[in-house]
Amino acid sequence: MSYLTTIFITVFIAELGDKTQIATLLFATDRQVHPMMVFMAAALALVASTAIAVALGTVAERYLTMVPLKLLAGIGFVLIGLWTIWGHLSGS
Repeated sequence: MSYLTTIFITVFIAELGDKTQIATLLFATDRQVHPMMVFMAAALALVASTAIAVALGTVAERYLTMVPLKLLAGIGFVLIGLWTIWGHLSGS
């Protein structure tokens, strides 16, 4: 499998049902906004956030080996999970 296919499948599956997709779905229910406007705005936002992630990853790769990068990514995911749980438990 090519890198293009692997990256596409990984990101596609990761994005299914996440907050971004749900927010986009909700924007698309607004009859005052054309569906193409929702599509274009969401697509541009994803392109911009992906460009930032690629740029940061490229810079990080120059200074860190894969072990600390994976560790930082894991810690980041755990912190995001804890933050999400805290938000639900505190009612905010």
